[in-house]
Amino acid sequence: MSLLENSWIKVQQKTFSKWLNNKVKARGVQINDLTKDLSDGVILIHLLESLSQESLGRYASRPKLRVQRFENVNIALDFIKRRKIQLTNIGAEDIVDGNQKIILGLIWTLILRFTISDINDQGLSAREGLLLWCQRKTACYDEVHVSDFSTSWNDGLAFCALLDIHRPDLVDYDKLDKSDHRGNMQLAFDIASKEIGIPDLLDVEDVCDVPKPDERSLMTYIAYWFHAFSQMERVENAGRRVEKFVSNMQGAWEMQNNFERRMRALLKQIEDQRQRWQTSHFDGTYADARNQYREFNMYKQRQKRQWVAEKSDVAGLLGNIKTKLSTYRLRPYEPPEDLSLEALDRAWSKLMDTERDRSQIINNTIRDIKNHLRRSFADKANDFALALKTISMSISGLDGDVEDQREHTSQIASNLPPLDQYLTIIEKLDEQCREANIEENDFTTYTYDELAYELGLVKSSVQKKMAFLENQLVARNMTNLTPIQLEEFESVFRHFDRDVSNSLQELEFSAALASLGLVYDEQEMHERFVEVAGRDGSVSFEQFIRFMVDVTEDQNTAEQVFDSFREVADGKPYVTELDLTHSLIPDEVVQQLLESMPAHKGPDLQQDRDLPKYDYQKFMERFIGSQTNGHRS
Repeated sequence: MSLLENSWIKVQQKTFSKWLNNKVKARGVQINDLTKDLSDGVILIHLLESLSQESLGRYASRPKLRVQRFENVNIALDFIKRRKIQLTNIGAEDIVDGNQKIILGLIWTLILRFTISDINDQGLSAREGLLLWCQRKTACYDEVHVSDFSTSWNDGLAFCALLDIHRPDLVDYDKLDKSDHRGNMQLAFDIASKEIGIPDLLDVEDVCDVPKPDERSLMTYIAYWFHAFSQMERVENAGRRVEKFVSNMQGAWEMQNNFERRMRALLKQIEDQRQRWQTSHFDGTYADARNQYREFNMYKQRQKRQWVAEKSDVAGLLGNIKTKLSTYRLRPYEPPEDLSLEALDRAWSKLMDTERDRSQIINNTIRDIKNHLRRSFADKANDFALALKTISMSISGLDGDVEDQREHTSQIASNLPPLDQYLTIIEKLDEQCREANIEENDFTTYTYDELAYELGLVKSSVQKKMAFLENQLVARNMTNLTPIQLEEFESVFRHFDRDVSNSLQELEFSAALASLGLVYDEQEMHERFVEVAGRDGSVSFEQFIRFMVDVTEDQNTAEQVFDSFREVADGKPYVTELDLTHSLIPDEVVQQLLESMPAHKGPDLQQDRDLPKYDYQKFMERFIGSQTNGHRS
């Protein structure tokens, strides 16, 4: 046997075995050696029954004797002859004795009859018809030239082209490496098996690694491709026929489907809206009620109007359907009862009832929430105002021993922090009232701003009272101060204690001393402040009074007072209101001096020509006598 002949026999035996196993696998049988496994006729009978979908009758399913094998094979061969399948020089002994070439010829005959013979393209025979089909499908691929069932398939491109023309989603022909024959072949075989369901009858080496692939094996394999894609085309053709029929009826069907779809959607939207309203809840806040009110109005302005338009459109569509069907003399269309216009009218009536109830609930809820907010704010505001009034009366009604008053004031001060928390509650209620657009409240005359202002006044009153009492205790121990001096010092201290902290910072301390006539240069003033100030870097009332006691003994001589006036006047023999104001003397003291000092009648400076001038020298003579004479020149 030649090498070439041996090659095609091996390929045919492998291909035909795979073909046969593919046909009988549903019967639970399988062959491994084509020449041996057919020798008892059992698998051959299974094959013929599978191919013909007919029963071959009784046979020996487990033959042990040679005669039983002959009987089985003859049953198979007789069936083949009855089907008018041409058998040439094939006898039962060829099968029983395992004649390889005869068996291959028999299987090829069956392949031709049951797999290839039904291939018919333009009236050609099976082989020519299959070849023409391959040529037509691959004609648009420049690298593919199918002229036979042998060498035309070596590079795998013809298989890839068949896949690309039928299933371009599975392979991109343009991106293939056209020189990779084995890769292209393997890709085509894998896709055909895994994605299309074509049996693996051939291996890559059966086609790529031989100069002339076996024609029968290739035809057997390619026939499966034809059937797979022809079935696909038949399905597509059937679909086109259905499409043509549907296209003729499409208008009426689309209108009916469209009507039912839109009617069903409209009824569902209406019912869903009713259910949302009936199951909705209010959380008790105005913001929530107002939001639901806005959503309700938005529904009426948008959604409801859309539904009204849709309701009219579907009624018109149903009329058009009936007209169209009547025109084509087709059976009249009546929508299902649950999608009828009567069903829509009933659903719409229920929607209107639920809508009316919804409107009433929202309005009543908003009204109740507003009244509740008014009462809540009024109750808290009235209680808060009463508390402030009680504290104010307690402060103003204090009398008796200073130490007792301070103790009582301290207790009152300890009650102020809770009022801040209470005011925060009132502020939140006030914000809620503003959000609810509540401008009037018949249950109270107070507003949040008024209460906050009055609380500030009460705090200031308590703080000032406490500072006053503490200062009184300090002043009581300062035995070498006259009441007038103490009152003056306290007044100055209070004037410059801008933040009511009962202490003075360095600039405040400097200004206070200057207003009392104690003028130092910057360095000396700083040293004085550091000397007097406590650890916190400020001067308390007690420290300030002690300092003034220390300097009072020598600050009120006629010479010192006159020097102070002359310092304020910048050396002039008179002072102006502007001079006094610039010296940081308190406004009320300046006013007293202007009312007490006589007018200056001597010459004045150019810059003061239009200002009233006051003679501080005569003013000092009135109170102190002639001690200032030595300073007049």
